[in-house]
Amino acid sequence: MPVVQRVPSVAAEAGVGIVHLGLGAFHRAHQAVYLQRHLNRHGQSQWGVCSANLRSNRALVELLREQQGRYCVAEYRDREQVTLRDITVVREALYVGDGGAELELLLQHMAAPGTRIVTLTVTEKGYYLSPATGQLQVQAPAIVHDLAHPRTPRTAPGIVLEALRRRYVAGVPPFTVLCCDNMPDNGQRTRQAVTGLAAPQDSGLAQWIAEQVAFPGCMVDRIVPAMDARAFSRLEQQLDCHDRAAVVCESFSQWVIEDHFPLGRPDWEEEGVQMVADVRPFETMKLRLLNGSHSLLAYIGLLAGHESVFEAISDADLALFIRRYMAEEATPTLDMPPGIDVAGYARDLCARFANDSLQHRLRQIAMDGSQKLPQRWLQGARQLLDAGRSIDCTALGVAAWIRYCTEPLPGREAQVIDDPLSATFADIAGRFDGTLRVDAFLDLEQVFPAALSARPAFRDAVQRAYSALERTGMGKHLKTFAAHN
Repeated sequence: MPVVQRVPSVAAEAGVGIVHLGLGAFHRAHQAVYLQRHLNRHGQSQWGVCSANLRSNRALVELLREQQGRYCVAEYRDREQVTLRDITVVREALYVGDGGAELELLLQHMAAPGTRIVTLTVTEKGYYLSPATGQLQVQAPAIVHDLAHPRTPRTAPGIVLEALRRRYVAGVPPFTVLCCDNMPDNGQRTRQAVTGLAAPQDSGLAQWIAEQVAFPGCMVDRIVPAMDARAFSRLEQQLDCHDRAAVVCESFSQWVIEDHFPLGRPDWEEEGVQMVADVRPFETMKLRLLNGSHSLLAYIGLLAGHESVFEAISDADLALFIRRYMAEEATPTLDMPPGIDVAGYARDLCARFANDSLQHRLRQIAMDGSQKLPQRWLQGARQLLDAGRSIDCTALGVAAWIRYCTEPLPGREAQVIDDPLSATFADIAGRFDGTLRVDAFLDLEQVFPAALSARPAFRDAVQRAYSALERTGMGKHLKTFAAHN
């Protein structure tokens, strides 16, 4: 049984100063924990949170209401040491997937002068930006709806826009919009989504947003697996924690934020948040080292027969492959400020992946690959090719992703592919195989920018990797890859 350090919440009051969109496990285990620590330190706070789910998990919202916003976060250092935190900073939980009264209540909260920050964790696809071009997907049905019915929006950009419109009309200064999702230049990309939606509707509002609304970038880092029956059972048996809203995560946590909050912000520095002038180097380091390695572990690991990150990194050949990717294909694309130990960060990542107390499922990481690959692998691949360097690891990752999206895993029936382009993948799989299938994937403009997909060196590398997988399977190919490199 692990040694448990319990951190109760203090008797404290918190007014709502932050509205959050995306009441998922990551928000509850990351941003809310920092705000809870701030609340515990000061005994009262104006930075309580109203959190809303936009499309899914009404049951979680109802559960948090029953518990008056209280839940637990179990931070596992390893199997032997756990910190169990009591979180009370979420003052209100909403579900707005049905529109109606709760959507209106959310918009009222966001438009209220006391709300000074709006944060988001809605995943990459929740911004409706093309992964390849960064432009708003104006043909997406949800965006079409928000353009036609802007007062009853369904998307995160639409909700942010309508709340800002209300403040604009009322003469209330705009809140700061803080994107906490894994996207490069996430602040700027969120700005693109919101202004791209505003421009066709109201040019004056769009100009006001462009000139007056702060969209600082940030980098968030904490491994938070999705909760399942086994995770809840372990909490009950090991920690005597019977909270169905609880979250399990690793003990490591990092938050780097561009310091631009015109209406003020919590004293996050007191809780270890790094407030910086330029977050982009940290963001790129995390995307390419942690997230890029996670995606490689997911697709390659699943094809090699593994189920969790721990199982995958325990495969000696796959672990060697990941270390090579970090050293030879991710690190050379980074330009970090002085004093940042990139090699140490990479070593620490391998240790974090080997934390067997988390049971992080590879299928969770494999979701929405079409949205994740451009920033995790493809931008770095372009830099490597420009420098005349190898992209063998990245090419194998792309080949594994294509195979995962089109073929059953070894010894199993066909899996459900959770991706906005899943219907397109199924169509390609039904019409093509072999090299033609690879070409059809690499021609997907929604994923692969033309500047990369048109390069023979990129296409040839992916074709070679895919052909090797067809001939030998992933396990044997990894051994050959390790032996020859």
